[in-house]
Amino acid sequence: MLGAEITDAPDTEIKGAAGISDAKDGDITFLASTKLVKECIESRASAVVVKEAIPEINKPQLRVSNPQYAFAKLLEHFYVKPLAPAGISNKAFVSDKAKIGKEVSVYPMAFISDGAAIGNKTLVLPGVFVGENSSIGDECLIYPNVTIRENVKIGNGVIIHSGTVIGSDGFGYVMEKGMHYKIPQVGGVIIGDYVEIGANVAIDRATTGNTIIGKGTKIDNLVQVAHNVKVGENSVIAAQVGIAGSTEIGNYVVFGGQVGVADHAKIDDGVMVGAQSGLMGHVAKGIYSGSPVIPHRDWLRSIAIFAKLPELNKRIKELEDKIEKIERREK
Repeated sequence: MLGAEITDAPDTEIKGAAGISDAKDGDITFLASTKLVKECIESRASAVVVKEAIPEINKPQLRVSNPQYAFAKLLEHFYVKPLAPAGISNKAFVSDKAKIGKEVSVYPMAFISDGAAIGNKTLVLPGVFVGENSSIGDECLIYPNVTIRENVKIGNGVIIHSGTVIGSDGFGYVMEKGMHYKIPQVGGVIIGDYVEIGANVAIDRATTGNTIIGKGTKIDNLVQVAHNVKVGENSVIAAQVGIAGSTEIGNYVVFGGQVGVADHAKIDDGVMVGAQSGLMGHVAKGIYSGSPVIPHRDWLRSIAIFAKLPELNKRIKELEDKIEKIERREK
C-alpha cells in the first residue's frame, strides 16, 4: 500500500497508526525528523516509517520517500471510513427544479434551491443551504450549516467545513450625499477541484465577474476572502487571514496565520509570508515577514535590534550627555 521497503520482521502485525508519543503495541508511527530518534526508540510503537533506515531504532522500519505522506495514508487506511450513501431525507427540501446526481446524500434540514445541481456521490449534511443556480461537483463533502449562496460553482472533491459562507455580498459602497450607498454585488464565486475550506470562512461574491479559488488550494478556519479576489492553485492560507478586494494571489503561495493583504495587491507564485504580516502592492517570489513585509532574513535582524532598543536608547542618552559636557568645556 505504501510502496515501502521493510528492514526486517515482515510478519509484525499492525492494528493502528499513531504519533510517536501516543503509539502503543500494535501501532505504526513515523519519524519526520532525526531530532526525534530518541523518542522513537522509547516509543511503544511496533514499527516506524522512515526516510532512511536508522540502526539505533530496534524496530521494524518501512523506508519511503515521504514518511509524513505515508503516515497520512496509514491514518486513512485505519480510521477514515467512507460514508455510505444515505439518499435524500424526507426532512430536507430539494426543489423539483434542482438536478441531483447519482448516490447523492442530502440530510435533514438541508435546502436545495431552484436550478441548483449536486454532483454524483456528494454528501450534503444537515442545515446546508444551496442557493439558486449554484452547483456542487462530484464526491464533495459539505458539512453542517454551510451556506452556499446563488451563482456559486464548486468543483469536484471539495470539502467545506461548518459555518462557512460562500457567495456573501462583497463589501462595496460609494459615498453619495453623506451616505454609504451599497454597490450591488452581482458576480459569483468559482471554487476549483480538491479545494478544502475550513470552518467559519467567508468568501465574498464578486461585484461583477467571479471570485476564484484555484484547484487544490487549502484554506484554514476564520479566513476572509473579499470580492473579486483570485487565488491560484495549491496555495495554503492559515487561520484568520484577511484578503482585501481584487487581490491576485499566485500558485503555491503560503500565508501564515493573521496575514493581512491590502486591496489590489499582486502576489507572485511561490511567495511565503510569516504570521501577522501585512502585504500591499506587488510582492515578488520570496519569503517575507513583518508589516509591511520585508524579506524574512532582514526581518529577523530587525527583530533582534528591536529587542535591544531600550539598551541602545540608554546608551545614546549617555553619549549625548558626554558630548554635551565636552562641548561645555570647549566653550
